[in-house]
Amino acid sequence: MATQAHSLSYAGCNFLRQRLVLSTLSGRPVKIRKIRARDDNPGLRDFEASFIRLLDKITNGSRIEINQTGTTLYYQPGLLYGGSVEHDCSVLRSIGYYLESLLCLAPFMKHPLRIVLRGVTNDQTDPSVDVLKATALPLLKQFGIDGESFELKIVRRGMPPGGGGEVFFSCPVRKVLKPIQLTDPGKIKRIRGMAYSVRVSPQMANRIVDSARSILNKFIPDIYIYTDHMKGVNSGKSPGFGLSLVAETTNGTFLSAELASNPQGQGTAVLPEDVGRNCARLLLEEIYRGGCVDSTNQSLALLLMTLGQQDVSKVLLGPLSPYTIEFLRHLKSFFQIMFKIETRPCGEELKGGDKVLMTCVGIGFSNLSKTLK
Repeated sequence: MATQAHSLSYAGCNFLRQRLVLSTLSGRPVKIRKIRARDDNPGLRDFEASFIRLLDKITNGSRIEINQTGTTLYYQPGLLYGGSVEHDCSVLRSIGYYLESLLCLAPFMKHPLRIVLRGVTNDQTDPSVDVLKATALPLLKQFGIDGESFELKIVRRGMPPGGGGEVFFSCPVRKVLKPIQLTDPGKIKRIRGMAYSVRVSPQMANRIVDSARSILNKFIPDIYIYTDHMKGVNSGKSPGFGLSLVAETTNGTFLSAELASNPQGQGTAVLPEDVGRNCARLLLEEIYRGGCVDSTNQSLALLLMTLGQQDVSKVLLGPLSPYTIEFLRHLKSFFQIMFKIETRPCGEELKGGDKVLMTCVGIGFSNLSKTLK
């Protein structure tokens, strides 16, 4: 862990998770001011406060100070402790909002993390648990984070606005990460998907599958979309349906897309056929963007490359998302690391959009709290 370094100062509520996660890993305190200072309802939102409470649960000795209006936050990270944790997430954001950060932190705990998260499993803003399970877990395995205790499962589904879902995540700890060379995404060989429906007719999921296949069947024959209809207590508190699709390539790259219906009582009603067709188009767009990591997990891949051994790691990405670009700036502030960025224009062999080759030398981050046996 880093020694007591000078604290970094930021203004505004944007990229709050990035700053707190990198602060926890680097051991550098952060001070964030002017959080929605000019808003009618200033300060931290409920889901951000819930995220800070979650960080407090999985670390030991963190110091968190928030002023009365909630517009200034000082966070001095403690040691990542892990262990068995339960957390009720805010229903304003889905469990994916919390899980994305846990995936970054879990391998560096003192004790293997076993956590139960409750709240919304699928919504329209954050990556759903289905997509993180299908894309982020294989990515972590590339860095050598694997084992019997590495799992993510949906116990109950919960749709907004009521939530009521439950997810179990466990992750082993690693002392060091392997460097990676992911430069050839390969060709798409199969598409898998999950159409889910809760508190609506099970027929909804079948209608989603038919409409998605009507588009995807023109491109590839190997398509299988599972239907998941949870009943009774496992179906959460609000009705809804949606679809998550994942395309797998010959080299083990996973590209994902997803869509969910509008929350009950918000916006116009959405037809399951529209969800299926639009989600299929989103997947084709993601395939066009391409790369060895889909746009949801770009920042996770770059973080793990940064923390890897002092060796060269390379990854080929599609166009960088605005979130990833800001993440690179934060990596420079917290770890003083710069990536070499080379654009690869789409040539004859590289179909789709322009690609970016990211290269860096890891900082050799080591999990010092792991006792050597």
